Amino acid sequence: MQNRRVVVTGLGALTPIGNNVDDFWNSLLEGKSGAAPITSFDASKFKTTFACEVKNFNVAEVLGDRRLERRTDKFVQYALAVSDQAVKDAGLETLSDEIKDEIGVLWSSGVGGLKSLQEEIELFNNGDGTPRFSPLLVPKMIVDAASGNISIRNRFRGLTASVVTACASATHAASFAFDMIRIGRSNIILVGGSEAAVTEVGLGSFSALKALSKRNDDPTKASRPYDKNRDGFVLGEGGGAIVLEEYEHAKARGAKIYAELVGTAITSDAYHITAPDPEGEGASKVMKLALQCAGISTGDVDYVNTHGTSTPLGDLMEIKAIQNVFGKDVYNLNISSTKSMTGHLLGAAGAIESVICVKAISEDIVPPTINQEEIDPDIDPKINLTPNFAEKRTVNFALSNSFGFGGHNSTIIFKKFEE
Repeated sequence: MQNRRVVVTGLGALTPIGNNVDDFWNSLLEGKSGAAPITSFDASKFKTTFACEVKNFNVAEVLGDRRLERRTDKFVQYALAVSDQAVKDAGLETLSDEIKDEIGVLWSSGVGGLKSLQEEIELFNNGDGTPRFSPLLVPKMIVDAASGNISIRNRFRGLTASVVTACASATHAASFAFDMIRIGRSNIILVGGSEAAVTEVGLGSFSALKALSKRNDDPTKASRPYDKNRDGFVLGEGGGAIVLEEYEHAKARGAKIYAELVGTAITSDAYHITAPDPEGEGASKVMKLALQCAGISTGDVDYVNTHGTSTPLGDLMEIKAIQNVFGKDVYNLNISSTKSMTGHLLGAAGAIESVICVKAISEDIVPPTINQEEIDPDIDPKINLTPNFAEKRTVNFALSNSFGFGGHNSTIIFKKFEE
């Protein structure tokens, strides 16, 4: 059977720089940073005191049910909010029950309900030792609580699962959904990721790994991928969603089509549990495989949205891998790390970066890498990292990379839609 085409028919975003797709996209083009001192708890004793938090999010107002604030973890609330956006954008809520019975949900998170677990342990430790754990703890903390709640909320009864591969999670989910639709196992799959790891445990554990920036005096300048003075990533939260749909199915129902997903690939570094392979062999291989899957050459790609977390090792590895794969065509690319503005959303990063790639294609503009003051001397200065300002250009193909602890690598490629 010939592989079927997969298109994007819905988008959703809830981020530190915008609580919907339009606000998020406009903030990206303006080069706005979402980093600020942490407000959700007292971080004054931590080495890092700032993060990229979601702002002005009211559960009852956004989700229409105050009970969800008590019965779900924040990462599930974010998942429901962003999936609601994508479902509405794609017009899925108007479909018949027969079609909804076949719609799938593949949702991702790196750490799931970290805050809920932390709170229950604190209550236990502050008590008399008698175990009085909430019966809601397990359904609040498990990663698949997000996909399950999305399925229940929308009555989607197709494939429903969660993908957990650290910071590559959402891109892996998109890859799996792409394959399921191509081979005819599904017609519509809602794909996304959400994360709410800006907690004492999240901040403290990543700080202990020496992974976070300590630029407490100026948080908005802290995430600076590829800059000589970068000192770690900025923890972020929120979520992103895309609706993937088989082309003929989307066409038959008159759906709006943003772009086409044409290539995906997954590899492993098999090198170290947290550090990237410094030679970027796994990263190089995953990009090459995605290009092969898409049936295109390096010269066809216009934009690469990098994993680019602002860590000393990871940024150099990825640029080295891109140079290895693209050769002389690297100089025709626009490359940018939008984590310079959103911070690192861990398991949800690939979802919002997929939204960015789709918007870059549909709007023909590339968002910048902000905080570029002095490029790392080990990076070829002729490479266009889209420093500080968005750049207009035709974007026919956009590639997005996601790499995660455990050596997980994933790449997806979107194409400007053509009948």
